Formats: sequence, C-alpha cells, structure tokens
Amino acid sequence: MNKKIKIGIIGCSTIANNSTIPAILKSDNCELGFIGSRSGDKAKNYAHKFKSKKYGSYEDVLNSDVDAVYVSTPVGTHEEWVIKAARAKKHILCEKSSTSSFNSAKKMLQVCKDNDVRLMEGFMYRFHPSHQLVKKFISDGIMGDLFAFTSRYGFPSISKSNIRYDKSLGGGILNDAGCYPINASRMLFESEPNGILCNLIMDEEKQIDTKATMLMDFGRNRYSQCIVGYDLFYQSTYSIWGSKGFLNLTRAYNVQPDMHVTLDISTDSFQDKISINAADHFQLMIDTFCNEIRRPHESLYNFEKDMLYQARIMESARISNTEKRYVKIDEIDSYQ
Repeated sequence: MNKKIKIGIIGCSTIANNSTIPAILKSDNCELGFIGSRSGDKAKNYAHKFKSKKYGSYEDVLNSDVDAVYVSTPVGTHEEWVIKAARAKKHILCEKSSTSSFNSAKKMLQVCKDNDVRLMEGFMYRFHPSHQLVKKFISDGIMGDLFAFTSRYGFPSISKSNIRYDKSLGGGILNDAGCYPINASRMLFESEPNGILCNLIMDEEKQIDTKATMLMDFGRNRYSQCIVGYDLFYQSTYSIWGSKGFLNLTRAYNVQPDMHVTLDISTDSFQDKISINAADHFQLMIDTFCNEIRRPHESLYNFEKDMLYQARIMESARISNTEKRYVKIDEIDSYQ
C-alpha cells in the first residue's frame, strides 16, 4: 500500500494552523483530505488558506473518504472524537496529552483495537534528529552509567481566557507541558519509572495547575527531575548526567523547522558544542505515522503501548499531588 494517506483535520487549533497542516502539505506520504471545525466560518477560512476543497463539521470529516484524522481539539474532548473516529474506521493522530485520565486512555485504545485502527499520541519532538544523537551518545557508552535526566519547560504569561485555563477542557500545565519531559525521560532511559512524586501549584481562581515539579525513580540509581510552568521565562531544555559525561540540549521540545539546535557535551575524553541541522519534527512525525499505517511494524516504537504507559504515569502524577506522597506506578490499576 503505497498510496498517499488522506488526512482529515478535526479541530482548527493554533498548532494545526502553524505546524501540523503545513507538515502534512510538505509530506510526500500524505495529503490534506478534509478540514473540520465546530465553526463553519473557521473551517472555510482554514480551507481557503490551505487550499482544501473539502471542509465542514467534525462529523463531515468522519463521513468523508479520509484514511486518517488528526484530532486537535482540547484535551478534555479527545476521548469523544478519538472513539468516534475509530468507529468510523479512521486511523488517528491525537494531540498530546491524549487524555486526562488512565481510564480514558484504556477506553480509547480498546475501541481502536476493536476497530482495527492505529492511534498515535502526537509527541512530535521525539522525531527531531537531536534526540537521536543524544540516544547514540548514550547507547555508545559515551555518557557512562546514566544518573539523572533534568528538564525545564515553561512559558511566559498567557491569558486566563485561553483554553489552557479551562479545567473542563483538560487545561493545566501537567497536560499541556508536563507530558513532554515525562515522555522524554522514558524515551532516553528506555524504560518505565517505578514511581513518581509530583507537586502541582494551582491557580485558585481557575482551579488548574500552573506549575509542577516532578521526580521519577527509574531504578538502577536513575532519576528524572522535571519542572514546568506558566508565567516564567521561556525554557525548553533537558540535560543528561552520567558517570562519564554531561550533556545539555538547548532546545528540546518546541523547535521551529528552520531552527538549529545546540548540544553541549562534556566527557572524560572531550568537550564539544554541536550544531544540529534544522529539521521539521512535525513532518517527520507525520511521515512516521503514515508509513506505519501503510507498512505496519516499521515505526520507531509501539504507538499504542507508549500512549498507555504515558497515561499511567500522568495518572500517578495526579494522585501523587492529591495525596501528597510518592506513588508507585504499579498502584494505578487499584485506583480504577
């Protein structure tokens, strides 16, 4: 199956406008098949901008001939549209965070399995070549025994009218940004944490989390420290500290297609400042998603398994904050 994958858009979000739809248009593996919005005018405007002949409601997208959909609605609505898309026999690329509960993730994945469609959580950052270089330094033993992953991801003030401040829509910094360093530490340690200690700082008016600190234990004396938040000087970085070296990636999660990323590394034998060529990690994600649909089992990782494990850790973080204690990951099923 070498045909181009037709992708429909469910949700005319900022990230869809700025990054994902342009990546679809640049890809040789897919084409823009339909644009859907709750607003007829917005669907029409997006269709005009991106030269799509087909546009309408979310339901129109699901009733069309697209092979897959990109769900870019607020987190709190993902379950509804992922399940509807799966029942319409469409493969699904879902914006992160895919869900705000572990139960929801299990439900979504089961419906996708029952309807024989694929579901991928859209962590675009992991496809950037910078992380492949970091992983090579680790796998080649240059960093020695890993000890700590440390990450900061935060943004200047945003309006409280933004959906990120809407609790009913799954707002909050944990779902919005905390998911990234959790996912990155899992990717780089190539394992799942034993447990997590999480503290969320809340906005009393909106009752959503605006800052978070997280500590994860990955066993074998490996730890992940993550700090995320709103109302901060912009940061998007992580570092790896091992017995033989230390490295720092200056731009880890949100990288513009024309942006060069710098990797600083110091080891027992050398020091270097490496400039990594610009790359569109959204397009690389889209290509991976399409290739997996066309040629199963060629992806870099198991989409569905990764989403389930990610949701389990996110749930552990919420429980840790609520109960003010360290939560073992294997406790989670007992809470369901």
